[in-house]
Amino acid sequence: MGKRRKWLTLVASLSALSLVAAACGGDDDDGGGATGETSEEVTGSLNISGSSTVEPITSLVAEKFIGQNPGVDVAVDGPGTSDGFELFCNGETDISDASRPIEEEEVTACEESGITPIEIEVALDALSVVVNPANPMECVSLQDLYALLGPESEGFGTWSDADALATEVGGNGGFPDMPLTIVAPGEESGTYGSFIDLVGTEDIALEQGVSEDAAGGLRPDYQISADDNVIIQNAADTEGGLGFVGFSFAEQAGDSVKELQVDGGEGCVEPSPETVIDGSYPLGRSLFIYVNATKLEENPALGPFVDFYLSDEGIASVEEVLYVPLPADRLEAARSAWETASA
Repeated sequence: MGKRRKWLTLVASLSALSLVAAACGGDDDDGGGATGETSEEVTGSLNISGSSTVEPITSLVAEKFIGQNPGVDVAVDGPGTSDGFELFCNGETDISDASRPIEEEEVTACEESGITPIEIEVALDALSVVVNPANPMECVSLQDLYALLGPESEGFGTWSDADALATEVGGNGGFPDMPLTIVAPGEESGTYGSFIDLVGTEDIALEQGVSEDAAGGLRPDYQISADDNVIIQNAADTEGGLGFVGFSFAEQAGDSVKELQVDGGEGCVEPSPETVIDGSYPLGRSLFIYVNATKLEENPALGPFVDFYLSDEGIASVEEVLYVPLPADRLEAARSAWETASA
């Protein structure tokens, strides 16, 4: 499924290159490359939706861009990656923020609407497992996370209720005897999907004999919130609080929450820019924007905005909102792919 999904994304990106080259070939680029400056006055409007994780980056980029181009109106919101792709594939948005790669069925929906998405990696993230500072836990394994949050944990009202299941699936257990209060993203969130993929909850559930329908999700009895700040607040204010959010939200919360280390099989690793970049943190992931190639010709603000997003000034927003910047080679690859698509 994962390889197939990535292959489809590549096909979509390559198709976009041909489409845009045919439509825009020979035009001068209005963007300012790495400087972020534009050579002409840009006007128009942009509608951007999708991931609440990516929203802070894109919002800051938009603020900077409007500062240089006051004739452009940019609307940014973050209902979730899945909801964002639905709007994008309906032709309602110019750019879709995403905290996971586009999926096969979403590519198909876009194709049926005549929309070709261009995938651009813009940042790295660490999915951070957050708890109350009073919680004695310091590290959890992937199997422990399954025991606490997987489909078999429905009905567990205390942390220690998950001990037996954790042992059964090869985890460490040793959870405290305190009430378990979970607030976390729902199915519309790319963070939800990333968590399931990175933890491997579906594979563990199937090995446990859970039905295919139930294995693909988390326990149904937790409080769902699309607002990362609500998830943080639960962990900060509730002794037995548990949730998972993007790295930036956890970092901005400071000492009000504890970010647990995660053991992916090679020891406990804390979430940090260094461990995400070197791949040692098990819950690291990429963040993306998807550009509607079809709208590049008809919306004069779209190309310059993406140019600015990938400029030095624009991409600096990643670190400014406490996410992890792409390594130099991956940033250059993103810029080169976009330059080819928008030539």
